[in-house]
Amino acid sequence: MYRAKSKGKARYEVFDSRMHTQALKKLELEADLRQAILQEQFLLHYQPILSLESGEITGVEALLRWQHPKRGLLMPVDFLEVAEESKLIVPIGEWVLRVACLQACEWHAAGYAGLCVSVNISAHQFQDKKLPHLVKSILTETGLLPQCLEVEITEQTAMQDIDTTVRTLVDLSKVSVQISLDDFGNGYSALGYLKRFPVNSLKIDRSFVSEVTSNQDDAAITSAIIAMAHVLDLKVIAEGVETEAQMRFLRDQHCDSIQGFLISRGLPAEEIECLLAERGVKQREGIPTPPAASGAA
Repeated sequence: MYRAKSKGKARYEVFDSRMHTQALKKLELEADLRQAILQEQFLLHYQPILSLESGEITGVEALLRWQHPKRGLLMPVDFLEVAEESKLIVPIGEWVLRVACLQACEWHAAGYAGLCVSVNISAHQFQDKKLPHLVKSILTETGLLPQCLEVEITEQTAMQDIDTTVRTLVDLSKVSVQISLDDFGNGYSALGYLKRFPVNSLKIDRSFVSEVTSNQDDAAITSAIIAMAHVLDLKVIAEGVETEAQMRFLRDQHCDSIQGFLISRGLPAEEIECLLAERGVKQREGIPTPPAASGAA
């Protein structure tokens, strides 16, 4: 029944042994996820976001990984669907938010003042009315400046319930965190609602960026998104940048920042520090420079 529903209305699915095997694998993965939460088997990698104007790093995006005791290091694609379906993504998401904020504070104390950390908010988290309170509570607990946290929601999530989206985004903006609309342009028609969404930046979906130098339609769409965002006083981050040619195109179109393998893949926190030292950290407007901790680098 659930298989049929997931593929659309007015259809049926015939139960077979393959479906039984898949169901058992999902149940096993869900049980493993519950243990992973209790035993803190998750870890975060961070991917830098680079300013095209200065060449400095403006922030990092926190990326979830799972150090499975038997299967090794797992990427989100290996478990996120089950985490969403079981709603275990909610406690996992809270863990990600807290750890990312703590790590940002460590970087600030090490001398990288103003570095911002971006955290993805799942659809289930976003639907929770307590999300703004949770964000505020974790900021207070960790001591991170609100302006140094950027919460990301996908365009698809934003479009599920416009009134709820606007209300939640307004409440988050009152906490003074940065808000980014992720996977923008991926076909969910948020364009007409942008002026209602109190967001600070857009992330252009990698599906457009990958072919900006070879596909005229993708180039035109990307250029239009950048121009429109700037008219609305929004920053633009291009995801999935892998070549110098893509970076040159985006710089010519006055894109603000880029993220992708051209700069770096997601790295453990200690390896990111090497990039911070090499590239430097761009101080964002409106973010005060905290005093360096004793013995800071």
